[in-house]
Amino acid sequence: MKNIYNSILTSKNQKLLAILLDPEKLALDSLASLVAKINTSPATHILVGGSSFDGHHLDEIIQTIKKNTDLPILLFPGNPSQISAEADGILFLTLLSGRNPDYLIEHQVNAVPFLKKTNLEIISTGYILIESGNETSVQKVSQTQPLKRDNAEYILQTAQAGELIGNKLIYLEAGSGAKWAVPTEIIELVSQNITIPIIVGGGIRSKEAIENAYKAGATMVVIGTAFENDSNFFN
Repeated sequence: MKNIYNSILTSKNQKLLAILLDPEKLALDSLASLVAKINTSPATHILVGGSSFDGHHLDEIIQTIKKNTDLPILLFPGNPSQISAEADGILFLTLLSGRNPDYLIEHQVNAVPFLKKTNLEIISTGYILIESGNETSVQKVSQTQPLKRDNAEYILQTAQAGELIGNKLIYLEAGSGAKWAVPTEIIELVSQNITIPIIVGGGIRSKEAIENAYKAGATMVVIGTAFENDSNFFN
């Protein structure tokens, strides 16, 4: 499957929805039934990755997912061990909100030898963690602080810097286990002042919250914990 990014760029009349699957929490024997539920949902993409996953059985997990769906599968890696040639593409993340060099460049450099052996579509993504009321798993693992949710202008500047650097996507993230989702005011401000697509995730627990993110300018909304806790979330 190719040209995933082009399909995102040309999706202005379609609401893109990604289900985030944390491989650390997946059981292979029940994965097919879980993917069957994704197929009956409004999902347009599947993201696979987690902050602390060690890559164990990742190829097998993605192979099982691919056998049971035609949706594009994008890696959402927390480190280079979470790279699999079995996926369709990868969100090649740079943690723009933090100043830990491992997540700004070191992990990316270490990922290159693995990526060069694959045919993955590589999508450069500026990843911005925003204060959400709880210490999230991203914050713990990356040892970085989220941007303050009341400093919208600085969040915008960070997103604009990502675009100028050459990122193809901006991911506004509240984080796994977030108490609060990314404010719609921030989504709207960023969407009105950059030209690349915006992904929004973290702390979204209702269909109303999904719709509000779209209305504010999100190109893609990501659901993770809500679907983990209730695989019938969309029924």
